Amino acid sequence: MNSILTRIRPARSDDADAIVNLIHELAVYEKLEQDAKATPESIRLHLFGPRPYAEALIVDVDDAPVGFALFFHNYSTFRGQPGLYLEDLFVKPEFRGRGLGKALLTSLAKIAVERGCGRVEWSVLDWNAPSIAFYKSLGATPMDEWTIMRVSEEALARLASLPLEGTIVR
Repeated sequence: MNSILTRIRPARSDDADAIVNLIHELAVYEKLEQDAKATPESIRLHLFGPRPYAEALIVDVDDAPVGFALFFHNYSTFRGQPGLYLEDLFVKPEFRGRGLGKALLTSLAKIAVERGCGRVEWSVLDWNAPSIAFYKSLGATPMDEWTIMRVSEEALARLASLPLEGTIVR
């Protein structure tokens, strides 16, 4: 009988290529392949460089990465407490149904509790009914009264270039 070794661990710098491959697979699944611009170099810099902006957990099956959860801290002014924001969670399709996604979310919840966080939040595409049902089964509640807003690329550059009239910025 073959035993399959499954392990969840913090990502390391040498996982950058695997993380980018998993991000690409996620982008294809979400029909957002054109938006997947991450490179191994950007992952190494932003997750493992002098100022890490995010962290990741890797799920290995027989020492091969088959999924990941990428997250970072946020802060709730109303709660006066930090939280974790789950940017992406992905398990390769051929490894789904084995509890790996649940294990990644459980691991992330444990990290949040250990760090004194009040909540874990994430976004899910509204057409992704299987993921929504999965998240609800774990106790997640949709925040239907909130709309996600985003400024990026050209709009971000335009906003950043606006003059701060009458404002002193130090």
